[in-house]
Amino acid sequence: MADEWGMPAILIVDDEENIRFTLRELLRREAAGYHVEEASNGLEAVEKVKRQRYDLVIMDVRMPKLDGMEALKQMRDAHPDIIVVMITAHGTQRLAAEAVVAGAYDYFTKPFELNEARVVFRRAIEKARLLLLIEQMRKVETSRIFFDDIVGQSASMQEVFNLVQRVLDNEVTVLITGESGTGKELVATAIHNNGPRRDKPIVKVNTVAIPESLLESEMFGYERGAFTGAVSQKIGKVEAATGGTLFLDEIGDMSLPLQAKLLRVLQEREIERVGSTKTIKVDLRVIAATNRDLAKMVEKGEFREDLYYRLNVLPIHLPPLRKRRDDIPILIDHFIEEYNPKLKRNVTSVEDLALQKLLNYSWPGNIRELENTMQRVMLMSQGNTIRLADLPATLKGTQQLASSAREMPPGGEALEDLDLRSVLNTDDFGQPLADRLQIITDHIEKYLIRAALKKTKGHRQDTADLLSMSRKSLHNKMVRYGLFSEEE
Repeated sequence: MADEWGMPAILIVDDEENIRFTLRELLRREAAGYHVEEASNGLEAVEKVKRQRYDLVIMDVRMPKLDGMEALKQMRDAHPDIIVVMITAHGTQRLAAEAVVAGAYDYFTKPFELNEARVVFRRAIEKARLLLLIEQMRKVETSRIFFDDIVGQSASMQEVFNLVQRVLDNEVTVLITGESGTGKELVATAIHNNGPRRDKPIVKVNTVAIPESLLESEMFGYERGAFTGAVSQKIGKVEAATGGTLFLDEIGDMSLPLQAKLLRVLQEREIERVGSTKTIKVDLRVIAATNRDLAKMVEKGEFREDLYYRLNVLPIHLPPLRKRRDDIPILIDHFIEEYNPKLKRNVTSVEDLALQKLLNYSWPGNIRELENTMQRVMLMSQGNTIRLADLPATLKGTQQLASSAREMPPGGEALEDLDLRSVLNTDDFGQPLADRLQIITDHIEKYLIRAALKKTKGHRQDTADLLSMSRKSLHNKMVRYGLFSEEE
């Protein structure tokens, strides 16, 4: 999309130089990292678009040589998915409506209010970014799945793949860290399945799932009569993993006495069953995983330092999903492919608004939460496309501004669209403060306009007077928030 400049690109098209200057300065503040170019007429703009694909075109309707409507048609013939925002003069809303029907993304009128233009630009730029991300996703289609079900194209996941590649053909102990749901078990399984011990079993032990009183006997086994209820000999998990791989999940929750016994396994490659003095040699590879900070636990005396260094020979850290948002579209595609046959569905796509919510959500449960969500929305979807209405309430943003919001009068349904959890997410500061404030402002503004329209029974001038604003501003805001369709 922006191969020539190495960054996304925006084209401003207007025959008035002062308008181009104003828009250029506004865009440079709103779209950091974008390359902005200009054209003074429709013919020049079409020639530019045919030579170089732009992510966003902002174009006047009335221009010399070639008007905006014809330029829009030729641009869309060259690039059907190009995003074009039209500029119309006051009193020519009919042309703007025709432009939208012809394929324009949105429009605003001039002389324009900067805030109005800013909102339109932000939405168009976000749409452009979304299309760019989808296109990038398609370009890496062949390399997106590296091992088994591990999916990712982000830089952080490529680093994970590189580390996995390095440990495949040797026997070093691997420590996988990361939040719950990031795929630590998948990475451990991939290392085993693609390594020299692939023909032997991988034995998995979740130290949290097994009661502390039973964990030692589960791991190391026991002899008959070792304790009440031990009516026969039992082979433990460590011994069962001989020849293969032992995967210890949530290693940070293991007690200090058991840590000492595990250290012996790593150092001497031998164990003793509970109730026995006989030493048993074991030949295995150990992979451990935890969502805790073992280094800090060592400082507090909660984890053995010698065991920590034995486990941490080659650490692999899995980033949370909120830190690798570029991977969300391909993960969605992966889960759709996986669960279509299992759920007997034929989902083929996700609409833009729904994908936007999926991209912006913070995903505290990481990939596991995304996978469960995709199963749910695939079952809820009515056709082949997942739509905004199919998403659960947590993604659509039904969290309200305050507890009092639940007591607001009818007409305030607009607040249900506010994804406050995403706006106030303090784990990810990738979204500028101004953008977050604008999201809240837009939703409150829409709520108040809708309530005022209801109070005046839809009378525009009375509504404008009630809100102390001009009728033109009310009209523009009703267009922006889609309130005309609701009114009808």
